[in-house]
Amino acid sequence: MNTYTITLLKGDGIGPEIVDQAVKVLDRAAEKFGFGVTYQRALLGGEAIDQTGAPLPEQTVQLCKASDSVLLGAVGGPKWDTLPGDQRPEKGLLGIRAALGLYANLRPATIFKPLKAASPLKDSIIGDRLDIMIVRELTGGIYFGDRGREDQNGVQSAYDTERYSVPEIQRIAHTAFKIAMQRNKRVCSVDKANVLESSRLWRETVTEVARQYPEVQLSYMYVDNCAMQLVRNPGQFDVIVTSNIFGDILSDEASMISGSIGMLASASLSDTNFGLYEPIHGSAPDIAGKGIANPLATILSVSMMLKYSLNQMQAANAIEQAVSKALESARTPDIAVAGLPTVSTAEMGDLVCSLL
Repeated sequence: MNTYTITLLKGDGIGPEIVDQAVKVLDRAAEKFGFGVTYQRALLGGEAIDQTGAPLPEQTVQLCKASDSVLLGAVGGPKWDTLPGDQRPEKGLLGIRAALGLYANLRPATIFKPLKAASPLKDSIIGDRLDIMIVRELTGGIYFGDRGREDQNGVQSAYDTERYSVPEIQRIAHTAFKIAMQRNKRVCSVDKANVLESSRLWRETVTEVARQYPEVQLSYMYVDNCAMQLVRNPGQFDVIVTSNIFGDILSDEASMISGSIGMLASASLSDTNFGLYEPIHGSAPDIAGKGIANPLATILSVSMMLKYSLNQMQAANAIEQAVSKALESARTPDIAVAGLPTVSTAEMGDLVCSLL
């Protein structure tokens, strides 16, 4: 029997609550599908600052590297907002991504049938099914480029540099094409090649990589047009691959198409498919401890973990089906509707487990 070691970074705000429910579901899936799971706890973000003085302790990095995968709740909150930028909880998140070589962020944008009415888009736009995978480069580009401020003749200016190398683009492109081969074999590369030199290199490199995947249809789109097309005709997309900053913006836009940010999982992968899995919704400190947070995005992050890092496809699919069924019979307050009972965080976790 395969046994996997998972590092838990529960983090701040609602992080501990939602991770606990995801662990409950993962344990149930392990029991049902015949594999083992052990856990180790590590500190990240605000809780790490409170206990060690640093948002990313070295021990956390070592524990993550010694595990098979990492599950993260959320980091940040107003308690730490007055700290300098390099000492804030979010710095720990950027740091763990870099330390683990997590260069590929996978952000699915899907609509579960019971939540279709929650999408701001009309049924005629959504169609029968919406299933988009956004593949975002995560450790390069403007967020990691040269930056600074200058004062010339009493006039202050600031700069941030967008820079990509060919190897950085090649590896994220390979990730996107491999995922497309398991889906509908279509990749749309999003850039701003009509203006940016970094985007011209991006497009040239993606085109070269595409020659190794002749079964995949490659198209190109400028980022401003893609932002429009996501709300005009989202069904045209299968896999979108793009840079760090463009992916940050487009994936948030796509998340709203899905009807609720509380439903959206994500994966950040290395070149060995080692992954950090987390919901995208943040720490929600205003509802922390109230037992009303939606754990489904974290539970779906576990499904992604099983799919992309642990190669337990049956368990991954079963969790997704259980979540869909759970939505037909109960809701947490953020997605409540008339006619269905409203349940707590723990009750939703129990419901998903029972449906497995």
